[in-house]
Amino acid sequence: MSGPPVVQESPPSAWHMYRAMVGVGLGCGLLIVSVFQLTGPTIARNRAEALRRAIFEVLPGAGSSRTFRVAANDRFEPTEAAGQPGDRLVHAGYDAEQRLVGLAIEAEGMGYQDVIRLLYGYSFAEDAVIGIRVLESRETPGLGDRIETDPAFLANFQRLDVALAPDGSALANPIQAVKRGEKEHAWQVDGITGATISSVAIADILNKSAAWWVPRIRRSLDDFREAP
Repeated sequence: MSGPPVVQESPPSAWHMYRAMVGVGLGCGLLIVSVFQLTGPTIARNRAEALRRAIFEVLPGAGSSRTFRVAANDRFEPTEAAGQPGDRLVHAGYDAEQRLVGLAIEAEGMGYQDVIRLLYGYSFAEDAVIGIRVLESRETPGLGDRIETDPAFLANFQRLDVALAPDGSALANPIQAVKRGEKEHAWQVDGITGATISSVAIADILNKSAAWWVPRIRRSLDDFREAP
């Protein structure tokens, strides 16, 4: 006695599979956009607050700040803290008597694994970098990330010389990294043993940034005198 006939199911058509994949993709895309729109303002506020705190960390003695952008004529003019896309920004810090303490400057460059973003304080009175704060880094945990925590390394930036040459067009001495224990000059950065690439990256970032900013700041220092 024969059994019931076997019914063979036809394979799903390519169109059905394609439609399903497109639907899943659109759903995921809408979810990502929705999450971004919901969290974007919060992320922006948190970054702005982190930047505000960092400004006062790298400019000891400052109690208020004001943001400036570089104008077309290389002069500086006040702007909103976030500025506009493409703006080159600096943040002037003022003490309780509304006197200019110094400028906080953002800079970035490649580290060992990814881009390092940092903020450093520039004192025009001392012609020196007087503090740094790493804003973003993905350096190797336990090694490269010591650029954020190593006391001896951070001590380099309590007074790192960025004085200008006599003609005011460039740094008198480029900032350079040296091996741990070999620092002889105020413009040198004593590196971190085991994190040489990250140490050199910080020195290079500061050197390129200061070489661009300091001559312009010195030429237009009066632009920052007015406190907020």
